[in-house]
Amino acid sequence: MNILIMIGIAVLAPVAGGLLTGIDRIISARLQGRQGPPLLQPFYDVLKLCQKESIEVNSMHRFFVYISLAFVVFTTVILLSGGDILLAIFALTLGSVFFVLGGYASNSPYNTIGSERELLQIMAYEPMVLLTCVGLYYAENSFFVRDIVTAQTPSIIYLPGVFAGLLFILTFKLRKSPFDLSMSHHGHQEIVKGITTEYSGKDLAVIEVTHWYEVIITLALVYVFFATAAPMSRVFAVIVCLLVYFLEIIIDNGAARVKWQQALKSAWIVTGIMGTVNLIILSFFR
Repeated sequence: MNILIMIGIAVLAPVAGGLLTGIDRIISARLQGRQGPPLLQPFYDVLKLCQKESIEVNSMHRFFVYISLAFVVFTTVILLSGGDILLAIFALTLGSVFFVLGGYASNSPYNTIGSERELLQIMAYEPMVLLTCVGLYYAENSFFVRDIVTAQTPSIIYLPGVFAGLLFILTFKLRKSPFDLSMSHHGHQEIVKGITTEYSGKDLAVIEVTHWYEVIITLALVYVFFATAAPMSRVFAVIVCLLVYFLEIIIDNGAARVKWQQALKSAWIVTGIMGTVNLIILSFFR
């Protein structure tokens, strides 16, 4: 039964992520005064990429992308099945590192610049993600998602500062402006497609599907802050996730991309103030 649940999560998570990406495109188009693509356009794009030839720069260039996808799928299954959130975050970080290695493996100047910026993004958001895991453990005395979401009191009561910090760094993870430094779905980059410049065909489709998984992972982190043992809290948590995603779309369309120095500095300031201060205050009451 557990295996069937894991398979279901692995199959349905990218479907949900693809639908959210389609909604993202539609809302972004309407905000820009355009009609926009159909809801299922992300799936059409991936199917079209799968039919195209993949030009392989070298064997490792492709290998790292598929390993990255495997770790992201592993992270999704752990989170959505109620497993250890700390293990899930470590696996997600490994997936990001392999993606960076894939960019470096191409030896393209655009990919190299994109990989360096991807590393800077990891440096920016990773401390806040780790503080989120620590905060959830401190509030609920467990790293397991199943224990956190069955508590009597939502974690947001104890961790408002940590949640605010998480919202800030989600813009990095969702690859939205102003922090879409290494790659972008929009044509406003001076480094072309950044870390994905040399990818094509099935490899580029894998990268897109990986991003769909990451969308679900980020929203799952939001979900655990609001879900409790009460059934209605689960509905409320899903609504909050959708509102957070809508907020990220608004920010993406209303903010210009910042320099990497500003991105790194702002993320660390938010982590230090919102996350650390929240945990220090919580330590006096728990």
